[in-house]
Amino acid sequence: MALTICFILLLVYGTLIICYHYWFLSIPIFKPNDLSITHQLYFSIIICARNEENNIGKCIHSILQQTYPTHLYEIIVVDDYSTDTTVEIVQTFKQNNVRLLQLKMLLADKPINSYKKKAIELAIQQAKGNWIVTTDADCIAPSNWLFTIAAYQKTTQARFIAAPVVYSRANDFLSIFQSLDFLTLQGITAAAVHKEFHAMCNGANLAYEKQTFFEVNGFAGIDSIASGDDMLLMHKVYAHYPTQVKYVLSKEAIITTEPMPSWKTFINQRIRWASKADKYKDKRIIVVLALVYLINLSVLTLFIVGMFNHAYILWASLFLGIKILVELPFIWQVARFFNQASIIIYFPLAQPVHILYTIVAGWLGKFGNYTWKGRRVE
Repeated sequence: MALTICFILLLVYGTLIICYHYWFLSIPIFKPNDLSITHQLYFSIIICARNEENNIGKCIHSILQQTYPTHLYEIIVVDDYSTDTTVEIVQTFKQNNVRLLQLKMLLADKPINSYKKKAIELAIQQAKGNWIVTTDADCIAPSNWLFTIAAYQKTTQARFIAAPVVYSRANDFLSIFQSLDFLTLQGITAAAVHKEFHAMCNGANLAYEKQTFFEVNGFAGIDSIASGDDMLLMHKVYAHYPTQVKYVLSKEAIITTEPMPSWKTFINQRIRWASKADKYKDKRIIVVLALVYLINLSVLTLFIVGMFNHAYILWASLFLGIKILVELPFIWQVARFFNQASIIIYFPLAQPVHILYTIVAGWLGKFGNYTWKGRRVE
């Protein structure tokens, strides 16, 4: 009976991955041109920063190199109680379109559970732009980033745009593992949003209409959840405008970010991501996440049982092998788009670690706690 259940799970999971693969291949790669740009979009780029002295300067500098007209975007950095020189670094930028807000001045030390959502909300209230773009302090933007988003919005009339994100380096096992894991998430995000199967995104590269943010009452109803400034908001918008939530698959819109520097910070990040899973309004993604969790749990369980009954080692190895063979063509196509095909040779080696971390992070995301940016979240 147990093996039958495992086979059914594997069959459903394999079918889903094949669908993601097919949907990803069906996405037209967007290439903006001078005729598709619009000068009606004024972007307010919001960057929430907490102790980011090593990154914030490079991030702002990359945005200031945009080909998009300077008078059509502003950069709002919201400092989240930094104790390093983040504020001082931001203040060295004297451009008129770079602004600094400080939570400690705006909140008067009022305790809240989601500092990032509050930071974004306060920035939007002061934003001049009719479109909001969010990215992170450790991100680097390509020069045609805003140009591409503006052109894509004009082409599709989207109200909410998710865009691609990639890790900047893959030169040791930890960074390679994170890159492979993140490529999978990016591929699923692109495929699912394009097919309107379910809604996913990453807050390091998002754009949405400010009017739409207010129409869905912003973060109201989700502001007590520590994480989820990206996907929980996306689900609110999707509930109102399902055909106007889009993913722009364009190399010129790829934001580059840093992988976590240690296994501890990586696990904490993934626990933080997993902690919002049961809060999603889009129940389809909960079903998908449950399936992913169960297929990984079943493989691990078979290996554990195999320690006492060696016949199950063969079954576990077979399940793992089929899982890898089904996932590999999909992840290879995604890696090709992101110019990271060279790390695919490590994909089979990363599978045991991926299975373990998925189970641990998923469990602790629901029943445990984590530390993020020096704050402990229950």
